[in-house]
Amino acid sequence: MNRQYDVLIIGGGHNGLVTAGYLARAGQKVLVLERRSVVGGACVTEEPWPGYKVSTLSYLCSLLQPRIISDLKLRDFGYHIYPKDPSFFTAFPDGRHIFFWQDMHKTVSEIAKFSQRDAEHYPQYEVELAKLAEWVESILLETPPNIVRRKLGDLVSLGKFGLKSLKLGDEGLVRMVKIMTQSVRDFLDERFESDEIKTTLATDGVIGTNGGPATPGTAYILLHHVMGGAAGPRGLWGFIRGGMGAISQALARSAESHGAEILTDAEVDRVLIKDDQAYGVVLKNGDDIRAKVVVSNADPKRTFLKLVEEQHLEESFRQSLKNFRVEGCSVKINLALDGLPNFTAFPNTSDKEPGLPHKTTMHVCPSMDYIDRAWEDAKQGKMSARPMLECTIPSAYDDSIAPPGKHIMCIFAQYAPYTLKDGFWDQATKDEFANRCINELSAYAPNIKDIILHQQVISPFDMEFEYGLTGGNIFHGEMDLDQLFFMRPTAGWADYRTPIRNLYLCGSGTHPGGGVMGAPGFNAAREILKDLKR
Repeated sequence: MNRQYDVLIIGGGHNGLVTAGYLARAGQKVLVLERRSVVGGACVTEEPWPGYKVSTLSYLCSLLQPRIISDLKLRDFGYHIYPKDPSFFTAFPDGRHIFFWQDMHKTVSEIAKFSQRDAEHYPQYEVELAKLAEWVESILLETPPNIVRRKLGDLVSLGKFGLKSLKLGDEGLVRMVKIMTQSVRDFLDERFESDEIKTTLATDGVIGTNGGPATPGTAYILLHHVMGGAAGPRGLWGFIRGGMGAISQALARSAESHGAEILTDAEVDRVLIKDDQAYGVVLKNGDDIRAKVVVSNADPKRTFLKLVEEQHLEESFRQSLKNFRVEGCSVKINLALDGLPNFTAFPNTSDKEPGLPHKTTMHVCPSMDYIDRAWEDAKQGKMSARPMLECTIPSAYDDSIAPPGKHIMCIFAQYAPYTLKDGFWDQATKDEFANRCINELSAYAPNIKDIILHQQVISPFDMEFEYGLTGGNIFHGEMDLDQLFFMRPTAGWADYRTPIRNLYLCGSGTHPGGGVMGAPGFNAAREILKDLKR
């Protein structure tokens, strides 16, 4: 290929497609280069078994920004979301259970089964979280100021950020500082007495995270998971019709409708750079493609330590990227089921129709201590002996993804370190961990082993080498305080620009981080267009 483009985008993950959509709408000639045969990155629907359309990695949607849905007219291109209600179901070893609903009165009634005090406090907890979430959401679509290499605009932005922080008030500022730095255990211990309530809420603080309930910073992960309005009310998650890949397909079709081109099976070997300026890429097949601007949707480590040759970067910058923490600790298990799991704590009333548990996120984590022990295993470089599980059945809402009478179950399991002390992630290791997960689930739904037709296990190693997530980290990098906002991916380079002129980042390794959000792609497109107008 020797065509000239305005913009090349490395990686057709959802953020890359968002960037492509906005740039194409602005009249730029855009080419997206995707290494795999399908766009979407970790936001993808695949068919591992005939007739089953599986959300292979990401499996729920809430954080996708409403502005992006509207601007790019995603509903015109097939985007449809089913709000998840009830939200959560947790079964406990003593046979009790709890549902969390969108209806506050129903949720309070459920909580009262465990603690009348907690039931009375829960509405205020929701108000408190909503205020914090609203403040954080106000900066999701903003470019962070650089705190080093400051220019006048950065100083102005820092001032505006400070003024915006003051609007929280004294109590709000204290709460914000605490939720950014506390462990989810400490955050919840200050508010609730029931271990069952705290356990159900704590899962949002540790899911996808290299840390346990007592790890500082996990309270923010909880907040990160109660933001978003893609499904309607703030914090309500939902299933996408056709699987999560339908989001990526809608983004791709939207971008193409404005002239963007998308090339799959096109792996980039390196970025072409001359005089500290990017001017194109070379593909693995040797093709040389030129452009005025190159944008990487790959994670920061992959971008700067693999695609940019060493001589083009200062060693201090390379070292900061080497220090960027990206190791994941989760395994995704996808199951094809010949029926529905039957929970002893809430038995099925029908063999055919999904019951209330099947429409929720089902938790297997009976206590905070249980999660702690699972994390202690991981800290020692071992797979959790008794993993924490989040399970969903998208086919309970979406009849387009499985044959009649069959179902898909997605299990997001922790903890499974990318780096194992003894061994590595071969098929035997994956099967061993999957068996541990199924055994834990079977303690609550004894029929699960009898209804499994097919099983797919995706390890952190698979996430890296098949899906391009360095370290198997679903967020493109840990979401700790020192790797957020103007520190993401590194101090001085939080504005989507890089030390290489005309080379930008647009993935989840930039502000505001991971999840199927689209905000990094939106923000990057805005900054690129600013620069192109100069």
